[in-house]
Amino acid sequence: MEDNRNIHTIHGDGKIGEVQIADDVVAIIAGLAATEVEGVAAMYGNITNELVSKLGMKNLSKGVKAEVSEEGVSIDLTLNIKFGYNIKDVSIKVQEKVKSAIETMTGLEVLEVNIRVANISIEQNK
Repeated sequence: MEDNRNIHTIHGDGKIGEVQIADDVVAIIAGLAATEVEGVAAMYGNITNELVSKLGMKNLSKGVKAEVSEEGVSIDLTLNIKFGYNIKDVSIKVQEKVKSAIETMTGLEVLEVNIRVANISIEQNK
């Protein structure tokens, strides 16, 4: 597994083998979880969820910085919030959802989820 990604062992008891996870995977989990919260338009610099299936999952890590260390995971998210939603309430829900998703899927402890609101999105009537 030779590449430029940071990869961390999350399970390695030596019986069968080990489980490793890349920072990019943690970032994708965070991006998916954040965009599932009502009021989040998209990750900043990201495409809409409808296009993700066509262009690939890698695009979900835009607007997300994940740092995995021995102590745990730190996440920085940059979001576009939908107009009319309370920014504080949406941010708290995003923090909770991202923390839960990462801890459930990876077993890693989430130390912090920092949110930066970069834009307000005004959706057009369809």
